[in-house]
Amino acid sequence: MDPRLEDLRRYAVARSLFTPTTLPAAIRRLGFVQADPIRAPARAQDLTLRHRVKDYRAGDLESRYARLAIDEDCLVNYGFLPREHLALMHPRQARKAWSAETRRKAADVLDFVRARGAVHPREVDQHFAHGRVKNYWGGSSNASTQLLDDMHYRGLLRVKRRDSGTRVYEAVAHPPAEGGPAASARRAQALIDLVVRKYAPLPAASLTYLARLLGYGAPHMAAPIQAALRRAREQLASCRIDGTVWYWPADENPRSRRYAFDERLRLLAPFDPVVWDRRRFTLFWDWTYKFEAYTPPARRQFGYYALPMLWQGRVIGWANLPARDGSVEPAFGYVAGAAPRGADFRGALDEELQRMRQFLAAR
Repeated sequence: MDPRLEDLRRYAVARSLFTPTTLPAAIRRLGFVQADPIRAPARAQDLTLRHRVKDYRAGDLESRYARLAIDEDCLVNYGFLPREHLALMHPRQARKAWSAETRRKAADVLDFVRARGAVHPREVDQHFAHGRVKNYWGGSSNASTQLLDDMHYRGLLRVKRRDSGTRVYEAVAHPPAEGGPAASARRAQALIDLVVRKYAPLPAASLTYLARLLGYGAPHMAAPIQAALRRAREQLASCRIDGTVWYWPADENPRSRRYAFDERLRLLAPFDPVVWDRRRFTLFWDWTYKFEAYTPPARRQFGYYALPMLWQGRVIGWANLPARDGSVEPAFGYVAGAAPRGADFRGALDEELQRMRQFLAAR
């Protein structure tokens, strides 16, 4: 029997919000954790991991990063992923080739990094004085920082650690990828499997969109990824509900009783896997959530950094939690216009706010 939409909703929430585990195990199970620099009240990667890691505190990922077998890198966007996934994308071939001058500058910087062992962008700028360049948004950026970012993207550098949020780089050499169409097909299939297992169940349009976003992490594998997408549509489990085709891993059963909601109220990051796919979000919960940090204040409907509120299997509203002077000052909004009545909801919300305060407290 095919699953109903309610089955898919329950399956999506329960499989993603698994029993909290260790930090390495959680990242490995997620496959990828999207990063974002905004802290309101904490960075997105911390807000995502707090639901999935035992006794997690804001900043734990950054403080432990250098001791873990994970890397900051690109997949469908920028974030953290197990080191073994890098071999699926590296050596990465960027879409735009460097000029001879940029190649020379990059070689000089790479020699400098190798000699130092690890460098802060400030050291590179002080040594080379690369000046300023126009950035993606039309403003001006430090040319050394942009070059280091580009070298990192192309696999010449990795992030060794962060100092007060700034990347500190070291040189890295990715092993050559196995050549030939068969090897490329295996890597492309592994990338598709990775994003499916992270974001399933997926509407067909979202699966296609994710395959296209993989062009960020593996721009040189566009053709193998499209072929892997075609195979995935044939091999994944699927069903059609109200005109939408859904896909999920063939070895999972969305109707299984193992996928059950818990009673905990959760405030989720805007990029949490449960809410990341806005198309799926609207199909599941019958309203449209928007991330409005970059929306002019007068046009915001939900707030600067609204955290979707999940309770009893439904996203019923959102919360803004600006932190001031070490305390959180919550403001809430609800799809129905008002909070659910009853002691159960009030108690669940109080417990989540207490968990949030503990998460934000320094160790």
